Amino acid sequence: MTAGGTPTMTSALARRMGVSTQAASEMIGRLANDDLVSVAADRGLMLTPDGVAAAETIFRRHALLEWLLTRVIGLGWAESDEEAAKLQGAITPRVEEAIATLLGNPETCPHGNPIDAATARRRPPGVALSLAEPGTEVTIYRITEEAEEDNELLVYLEQAGLVPGALARIVDVSAGRDSITLEGPRGRSTMGLRPASLIRVIPGAADPTLFHQVPPGVGRPSL
Repeated sequence: MTAGGTPTMTSALARRMGVSTQAASEMIGRLANDDLVSVAADRGLMLTPDGVAAAETIFRRHALLEWLLTRVIGLGWAESDEEAAKLQGAITPRVEEAIATLLGNPETCPHGNPIDAATARRRPPGVALSLAEPGTEVTIYRITEEAEEDNELLVYLEQAGLVPGALARIVDVSAGRDSITLEGPRGRSTMGLRPASLIRVIPGAADPTLFHQVPPGVGRPSL
């Protein structure tokens, strides 16, 4: 929530996590005591340097496990996200590095999100799919972390082949119907403008090196 450098409030964090404001406040208190979160005078929350380092470790392990679960074991996006959340706290640094080497050291998770802040600074930000114009072509770039929390959306995008690196043509954008329709690798798909705003694209055909490829012989074929 603070990846863009903007503090967030406890109430917003509680809504995002699906817990009460009191529960979130207690959690923040513990994190602040451990010097992982700073609380400003206006109650705005930011991760401290130690907090950022801890968060990046967790996210990197989660991303590596998602690659392993989807491309080697063969789970779907939604399933792999849930399983990775259960496993990420259990793997050791040694196993983490072994998985990274096996997978070819990906710089993103399977949904295209940068694996750490340094990688994010090197990569283009992309633009929201909801802002694309009818008749144009776009490359699906990344499914943002907020969109990843919607399992139904993940399943829909995966089944439609709207994954990072996929080329799609915008057929229609309608504010009145709150929808965007695009022609993708597996036919025509329609979604609301809200979920589309959580998907980042690159106009036209993007540089293929932006999208990680698991080394040949590891796991299952790409979508």
